[in-house]
Amino acid sequence: MSLNGQKHIPVMLAEVLQSLNPQDHKVYVDATFGFGGYSEAILNAADCKVIALDRDPTVKPRAEEIKSRYKNRFEFRAGKFGDFASIINEDIDGAVFDIGVSSMQIDDAKRGFSHSKEAPLDMRMSCEGISAKDIVNSYSEQELADLIYNYGEDRKSRVIARKIIEYRKNKAIETTTELAEIIYSAIYRPKFGELNPATRTFQALRIAVNDELEQLRLGLKGAASRLKQGAPLVVVDFHSLEDRIVKLFFKENSAKKVKISKYAEEKSEPQNTENHLFSFVSKIIVPTKSECEQNPRAHCAKLRYAIRG
Repeated sequence: MSLNGQKHIPVMLAEVLQSLNPQDHKVYVDATFGFGGYSEAILNAADCKVIALDRDPTVKPRAEEIKSRYKNRFEFRAGKFGDFASIINEDIDGAVFDIGVSSMQIDDAKRGFSHSKEAPLDMRMSCEGISAKDIVNSYSEQELADLIYNYGEDRKSRVIARKIIEYRKNKAIETTTELAEIIYSAIYRPKFGELNPATRTFQALRIAVNDELEQLRLGLKGAASRLKQGAPLVVVDFHSLEDRIVKLFFKENSAKKVKISKYAEEKSEPQNTENHLFSFVSKIIVPTKSECEQNPRAHCAKLRYAIRG
């Protein structure tokens, strides 16, 4: 598969398929369609049906391409995965989420997701609503500092916010590289091979623009409500804020581990699980070293899955 002339590599694809375990004549949901890497792989793994969701209108040509090849085995439904329960009104045999910005969004410079590519400061996955430009030019210094700290986990948030306020006294902040330069002036200019200091601020803005964390909470809850007994819910996430939500959701909706004695190992399936959504929750799964070498975007990925009880 290619994307704007580049090879598109779905992250942790082998682990996703192993966790989801597609079976013939069953129905699965790819809640974050993107370029369709997971959808296509699931369709190839079994004679099943895949329903794909995405809020981004630019994915429709790719969805139509897959539809033309797999016919009634594939269906695309436009919308946010936070609205999972209202978009998917049938019971399903499994669901997968690949959280965060997709490869096609990052690689399309005009979408404004990347600090390294000159573009309007946008970051809207749905191409509508408030943009990153609106936020950096209208939020107060305190609001910007809180946003960058809470969503970007950047301890330099106050310094960055102050620089943004100072800069916009003279002109509005219009582009991605313009904002990146402001951040460099507040912290430092990146050296080759190190984390770009603009990364955390751009992450924070993207999360705020797209309400990503609340969408994740709602999406997990909605998906769990549609799973049949024994069906897996698989989630791949890319930073600690997302992973914390996934881990907590699985923990709160599964039976507590118990110990028979202080010398015994924890048991993950107590006798009474009837009041819990999940009968099994996996340990964290990380990508292989070889995958990280082949696909740098995989290096911070984490996979967790749970089975509906």
